[in-house]
Amino acid sequence: MTKDCYHCGDPVPQGCQHHVEILGKIRDMCCPGCEAVAETIVESGLTSYYEYRTAPAEKAELVPQQLQSLLLYDHEEIQQEFVRETENSKEASLSLDGVSCAACAWLIEKQLLREDGVISIRVNTTTHRALLSWDPEKAKLSHLLGIIHKLGYKAAPFEADAQEQQYHRTMKNYLYRLGIAGIATMQVMMLAVALYFEIFGDLDAEFKNYLRWVSLIFATPVLLYSALPFYLNAWRNLRARTLGMDVPVSIALLFAYVASLYATVMEKGEVFFESISMFTFFLLLGRFLEMRARRHAAAASANLLKLVPTMATLEDGSQVAAKTLKVGDIVTVLPGESLPADGTILQGQTAIDESMLTGEPMPVARLVGDDVFAGTINGDGNITLQVTKDRQNSLISNIVRLQDEAQVSKPKVAEVADIVARYFVAAILVISACTWFYWYQHRPEDALWITLAVLVATCPCALSLATPTALTCSTSSLGRLGILLRRGHVLETLCNVNQLVIDKTGTLTEGNVRLVDTKVYGDINELNALHYAAELERFANHPIARAFSSYRCDDRLFDDVENVIGSGLIGTLGNNEWRIGKASFVLEASSDATSIIANCDPQYQVWLSCNGELVASFKLDDPIREDSKELIQQFQTAGIKVTMLTGDNSVSAKLVADKLGIDSLKAGVSPEGKLDYLRSLDKSRVALMIGDGVNDAPVLAGAHLSVAMGSGTDIAKSSADMVLLSDQLSRILRARKLALKTRKIIRENLAWSLGYNLIILPLAVAGLVAPYIAVVGMSGSSIIVVSNSLRLLKENG
Repeated sequence: MTKDCYHCGDPVPQGCQHHVEILGKIRDMCCPGCEAVAETIVESGLTSYYEYRTAPAEKAELVPQQLQSLLLYDHEEIQQEFVRETENSKEASLSLDGVSCAACAWLIEKQLLREDGVISIRVNTTTHRALLSWDPEKAKLSHLLGIIHKLGYKAAPFEADAQEQQYHRTMKNYLYRLGIAGIATMQVMMLAVALYFEIFGDLDAEFKNYLRWVSLIFATPVLLYSALPFYLNAWRNLRARTLGMDVPVSIALLFAYVASLYATVMEKGEVFFESISMFTFFLLLGRFLEMRARRHAAAASANLLKLVPTMATLEDGSQVAAKTLKVGDIVTVLPGESLPADGTILQGQTAIDESMLTGEPMPVARLVGDDVFAGTINGDGNITLQVTKDRQNSLISNIVRLQDEAQVSKPKVAEVADIVARYFVAAILVISACTWFYWYQHRPEDALWITLAVLVATCPCALSLATPTALTCSTSSLGRLGILLRRGHVLETLCNVNQLVIDKTGTLTEGNVRLVDTKVYGDINELNALHYAAELERFANHPIARAFSSYRCDDRLFDDVENVIGSGLIGTLGNNEWRIGKASFVLEASSDATSIIANCDPQYQVWLSCNGELVASFKLDDPIREDSKELIQQFQTAGIKVTMLTGDNSVSAKLVADKLGIDSLKAGVSPEGKLDYLRSLDKSRVALMIGDGVNDAPVLAGAHLSVAMGSGTDIAKSSADMVLLSDQLSRILRARKLALKTRKIIRENLAWSLGYNLIILPLAVAGLVAPYIAVVGMSGSSIIVVSNSLRLLKENG
C-alpha cells in the first residue's frame, strides 16, 4: 500500500527513508525538502499548523532552512497563534536578537518603514521586542522578517518562554566570552607588569620580545572571539550607514591590536595587549550586567503570559493545548488551577484570585454568568466555563500588547536623546582623529593609547539607555498596580496635569445604583411601572439600568428600543411610545412638562412616561467610593483644580459635589456638552478626565489624558489612555506619584550620562585618562543609569 507524505500529500517513493515525529507519531515524508520544512515547523514550536490546516502544504523545495522557517510564518494557520488582525492590517509582537542600543532600533525601524505595506514598526531596546503592523495585501510577514535578518538581527514571533530561552543562551555565550577575556587579562597583565615596570631589569631584548609574543597569543582569542559581538554590531551599523555605540569601541580594539601586532613583529614600539584584553573584559562585564538589569525590567509584562496554563481540560475530560482553544469551547477548571482562557461561567461558583490583573490581593467571588479571565487562579470551587475569546484577544494578551505599545511609544525627550547619541558618536570619531593627529605631532609614543581612551571613555551608551529603561520599569510597576497604559504619552502628560475632570456615577460613586423609592402617577400600579422601566433599561449598559434588572419579565416587552445617549431610552409597545430617563427628555411631548417637574421631588432622578404622560418616577441611591474624598483632596493639595462633569441633573449630583468638596460642578451635561466643556478650557489647562460610561467616550478620547474605570463600558475603555483595572481611585494618585518619580529619574539619568561625557572627554583628550580607566568609566556609567531606573520597579506608589 502506497503511503502519502504527511506534509504535502504526494505519494512516498518506494524505499524512501524520510521521517519526522509530529503530534506524537512518526510521519512519512516524500523528500528531503518536506522533511526539512516539517522539522523546522516542529523545532519552531508550530506543530499546531498540522492541527489547523485544511489541506496539505505545497511540495517543499530544497531551499535554505532559515528561509523555509521564515516562509512558515505566512501560513494563516500558524499566524492564528501570534498575529492580531484589525480591519485593514495585521499586527504582531516580535522578539529581536542582537539589538544592543538605540542605533539598532533606529536602523530596523528605518529599513522596514521603507517597505511597501509596512504601517508601523516600533522597537523597544529594553525588552528586545518590536510591534509590527503591516498590510497583508501588500507585504508578506516572511519578507519583512527576512529584511531584519539581512540587517544582521534575528526576529521571530514573541513568546515568553522562547524569549527566555534565547536570553539564557545569549547570557551563556556572554559568560563564555567573559571567561576567556578574564583568563587572558590575568595572564597578559602579569606579563605586562614584567615588561613595563621592568621588575626583571636584567632581561635581554630577546626575552622581552618573547613575552610580547606570549601576550599576543593570549590576546588574539580575546580579540577574535570575546569581542566578536562588538564587531557584529558595528558592522551592521556601518553597512546601513549609521553610527552605533559599538563603532568607536571596535575601532579602538582593532587599532590597538594592529599596532601591537606590528610592534611585536617589527620588535619596536609599544604594545597594548593588556589594554585589549582589559577593554574587552570590562566591556563584556558591563554589557552582561546591563543585560541582566534590563531583563529584570522587561520581565514583568512577559511573565504575565506565563500565568496562562499550557493545557486545558475540556468538558469531556480530554486535555488540549490551551492556545488551541476556540470561542465556544467548554472547559472545566479545578480548584487551584489557572484559567486557560477568557470565558463565562456556566456552572459552579468560586472565588478567583485576580491580583495579577487588578493588584487586589483578596479573591473575588464569581458566579454563573460572570466573566472570568485567562491566567487568574481558581479558588475552592469546581467551575465550567465557555470560552468567549481566543488567546490572541484575551485580556492578558491585550494587557501585554498595550504595555508593549506604551513602552515603544517614545516621549520627546527619548527621541532627542537617540538623535543626540547618534551625532555624538560621529563627534567622538572626529575628536579622536584630531586627538591622534595632535599627540602624534607632540608625543607620538602616547598618541595611540590617548586616542583609544577617547574612543572608549566617551561612548554614549548611558545616554541611549537613560529614557527607555526608566519607561519600561515604570510601565511594569503601573501594571502591578492594576493600571493599564494604552498610550505612550501617559507618564509624560500625567506630570503636567493641572485640572481634574471627573464623572460621577460609577466613578466618584460605586456605580452600584440601588432603587430606593418608586412614585406612580395615574392608574398604573407600582409593580407594573417597575416592569416597564426594567424592560426599557434592559437595552442600556449603565449602572442605573442594573438597578432595575430584578424587575425584568421572562419575555421581552419591547422589541424596538432606541438608546438616546445621555438622555434615556424610547420603546414602542403596540401604538404606545414609552420613555425612561431625564425628566426633560421623558416629558418633552407634554404641554405642562415644566409645571410637572417643578412640583415633583427633585430627589427622584429617573422618570417614566407613556405617550408623553408621566407614569412614574424613581429615587435612586449610589454610595460614594471610600477613596473618592482622598483623591479629590490629594489633587487639590497638588494645586490641581477639580471639576465634576456629569449627565446627572438631579439634586444628588450637588450633594456628592458638596460632600467631596469639589471645586466646580457641571451637571446635566450631554456627551457632546462634556466634550465642548473640555474644548472651552484655557489652553494652559492640561486636563485629566476620569469616566466609565458610553456617554463619557467622546470626552475620554478628547482629553489630554484620560482614565477609564475597569468596571466601565468597553467603549469607554477603548477611548481612554489608561484603564484602572481595580476601580480603586487611590491608584491614580500612586500612578501620578510614579510618573513624577519617572520624570525625575529620567532627568537624573540624562544629567549623569551627559555630565560624565562632558567631564571625561577633555580629560581623555588631554591624556589624563588611562585606557583601563576609560573602559571602567564607560561600563560603570551604563550600569549606574540602568540601576537608577530599576528603582522604579520597587516603587509601590
